Amino acid sequence: MNPSLSFRPRLLEALRGYGRGHFLRDAGAGLTVGVVALPLAMAFAIASGLPPGAGLWTAILAGLLIALLGGSNVQIGGPAGAFIVIVYGIVERHGVANLLVATACAGVLLFVLGLLRLGTLVRYVPVSIVAGFTNGIAVLIALSQVKDWLGLRVERMPADFFGQLQVLSSHLGSFNPAAFALGTACLLGLAAWPRLWGPRSPIRARGTFLGGAAALAARVPGPVVALVTLTSLAAWLRLPVETIGTRFGGIPQGLPAFALPAFSWQAVRELATPTLTIALLGAVESLLCARVADQVSGLPRHDPNQELMAQGLANIAAPFFGGMPATGTIARTVTNVRSGATTPVAGIVHALTLAAIVLAAAPLALHVPLAVLAGILLFVAWNMGEWRSFAHLRQYKPHYRVLMLGTFALTVVFDLTVAMQAGLLAACIFFIQQMSGVFSIEPLPDEAGARRYRLHGSLFFGAVGKVDALVQDIRSGPAGQDVVLDALQLVHLDTSGLDALRQLADTVRAMGGSLRLERLQPQPRAVLERAGLADALG
Repeated sequence: MNPSLSFRPRLLEALRGYGRGHFLRDAGAGLTVGVVALPLAMAFAIASGLPPGAGLWTAILAGLLIALLGGSNVQIGGPAGAFIVIVYGIVERHGVANLLVATACAGVLLFVLGLLRLGTLVRYVPVSIVAGFTNGIAVLIALSQVKDWLGLRVERMPADFFGQLQVLSSHLGSFNPAAFALGTACLLGLAAWPRLWGPRSPIRARGTFLGGAAALAARVPGPVVALVTLTSLAAWLRLPVETIGTRFGGIPQGLPAFALPAFSWQAVRELATPTLTIALLGAVESLLCARVADQVSGLPRHDPNQELMAQGLANIAAPFFGGMPATGTIARTVTNVRSGATTPVAGIVHALTLAAIVLAAAPLALHVPLAVLAGILLFVAWNMGEWRSFAHLRQYKPHYRVLMLGTFALTVVFDLTVAMQAGLLAACIFFIQQMSGVFSIEPLPDEAGARRYRLHGSLFFGAVGKVDALVQDIRSGPAGQDVVLDALQLVHLDTSGLDALRQLADTVRAMGGSLRLERLQPQPRAVLERAGLADALG
């Protein structure tokens, strides 16, 4: 088999020497993550303008495929908070049917990227751009939940930032104190839960029994506690708040029906931008998540290309069952690692656990208040944002600040596609500017009637202006002198630099001298040889 086109899921390697101890750890981790995924999957779908079942079955089907076919030992796949803003915008502008088409097309694109071994390209996205769009998405997620958190009676929210602000401000008169109390209690409870039962908790110091109870409580996910307790409280007090049942009619108790999305070339062409957005965000999120998992777990490094192929297949399959885009999820993956997972079997157990919960307890979701899900998502948005990066901006160079703040502003005001395009373009411009500043031409003492110079750095299209200045200097000097360039520290030469050297050689020759290069590195020498200038320049 051609190694460049290999398809080898990490599960095949992980099952070598797999024993009962491995399974018990993976099963325990999978059960924990499956419970954690339940409220998050519903909340992500509802915030995206979809029924809760779309998020649940995406977590089940896509999570299962990503675990079976992925390139990471512990990655958990499913709907992610980063997709909320993107999916909501697509649903508003193009409808749910076209969202399914765009998701499937994005899956094909992701699979092709992995098949062509292009997974490592995602690592070239600058950290400043990632921080900018991550913080921007966190702000938009939080803004999208204000409606349900305050219990406002808004039929449909627009997709753009300023439109949402206008709608929210115009409906403040419908404020619901009960919904606000539930959402706030959920948000505060999620923030306090790990501190209440964590290692430094005062409860753990109050005897063996309380310490053991605290250790047990610490293993229960905070979102699940909030979902169960606040839903029960709202039902017991009969609070006048909107629930999943009142808005969506509940979650179907059964397997989703297989249905082909309405594909057409016209729709595919019109959805080119949403498709690229889903694919780009899915690739960045999944590979960033896999890198975090490698650092946290200490397990063998993930295969980025295999991971992209698995993500692609998962996004191809999910729309046929009414699902939404899926990717790697950092919060659930880290939970998986901390719960003891070592192989993709944990991801498989997570999907099966979630499926069993949905099939057995779907009717209970009728009573879940939307304000509680809004509180969960507000907490997710807070943890998602890298807010310290704003406080530390003074420590970075101006170009880092411009990239981060520009990407953040464009993500919030426009969308992720515009932000990524503008951010990458600006990053390229800053890089060219920096690299051109690194290149220099240092004059050396003349020897035997020859003018000598030393070249430093990379002679590429952004630095040829310095060679042009040397040409002008030679033209203004005495005739008949040779020019010698010490190229020991010239590390790179492109075709524009080659053309500049050719112009320099022609100028020196016209002045009655010759141009000679000394101590060439392999890359510049190869460029000169391919162009037929190596012999001419000596």
